[in-house]
Amino acid sequence: MWQPKTIHLIAAARPNFMKIAPLYHALSKEPWAEPIIVHTGQHYDLNMSDAFFKDLKLPDPHIHLGIGSGTHAEQTGRVMIAYEKELLKNQPDLTVVVGDVNSTVAATLAAVKLGVKVAHLEAGLRSFDRTMPEEINRIVTDSLADILWTPSVDGDENLKKEGIAKEKIERVGNIMIDSLEMLRPVIEKQDMCKKLNIKPKNFGLVTLHRPSNVDKSDVLKSITNSLVQISEKLHLVFPIHPRTRKNLQQTGFLKMLTDCSTITVTVPLTYIQFMSLLFNARLAITDSGGIQEETTYLGIPCLTLRPNTERPITINQGTNRLGKPDTFSIEVTNILNNGFLPHKIPELWDGATAGRITQSIDRYINQQDSPEIRTNGQT
Repeated sequence: MWQPKTIHLIAAARPNFMKIAPLYHALSKEPWAEPIIVHTGQHYDLNMSDAFFKDLKLPDPHIHLGIGSGTHAEQTGRVMIAYEKELLKNQPDLTVVVGDVNSTVAATLAAVKLGVKVAHLEAGLRSFDRTMPEEINRIVTDSLADILWTPSVDGDENLKKEGIAKEKIERVGNIMIDSLEMLRPVIEKQDMCKKLNIKPKNFGLVTLHRPSNVDKSDVLKSITNSLVQISEKLHLVFPIHPRTRKNLQQTGFLKMLTDCSTITVTVPLTYIQFMSLLFNARLAITDSGGIQEETTYLGIPCLTLRPNTERPITINQGTNRLGKPDTFSIEVTNILNNGFLPHKIPELWDGATAGRITQSIDRYINQQDSPEIRTNGQT
């Protein structure tokens, strides 16, 4: 008797669900596909609420591994053990992993050891900084996966330089743009500017959470001083990540921010709330990967407080620039005074990535055709 092909979509935290949602919906429309959402539980997120799933129009995860927090090795090992048990009960026709979290590499290892085919969504991104755990996860996952879906041409080139067979690589575009466009009507109704009593296009949006920026008191002090200086020229909105808030409190720097009348400090925001602000921001200051992409797509200047980025196309073509903790206030001033050089949206960042991936899966597991590198439908 004919059965639809089962496809596991692995997610570990809120950003992962943002990436699998458009693909889940695209696959759900296909009679040959049965998408199964696997939540590893690597990150416990209070914003992973019923409202979040409702916004994404997702069902509750079909499989929940319940891993929880721990060290990198603990998380990776627990996901491998738990996911292997699921695979031994019922093997899917394809496992799809996304991004670069510990669950990504762990699910990949568990699957390939049992002969299950793996596809990596957001493949080929490289910061070339192996002190970042995410970089290790990317390299290992890409070396093992059977299908590598890249968001941009630099991803293709990185993989080919690493010796990956070109027939495994397929450029599909940026899945987060699909999510953004899917949720645009909800985002535009949110009107966070009104709720925070700030004027659209008259504020900067700040988000910082990476250990290199928030775990060292001298760096955190430098960043705090710079934010206060910037706020004299442009009002800032700063939804503070729990890790960042804890360190700001311990060092006494939080008071510098909360006492500043031109800085609005908030609790962490949902994706919808945050994007409502980003849509209306004059610029963004961040150390997050996703925001570099979203600001490029939206045409909003972005200053990334990192020495490198795994998304260089947001610099080469987009609105992103790298900055240092001790000098970024000068760079923000330059942005305010001079704006940015001409920029463009990278190719295939068009909100149609999920459809291209669905076609790729169809070819791979139904027609048994090898993926090819594609650009605008050209081989």
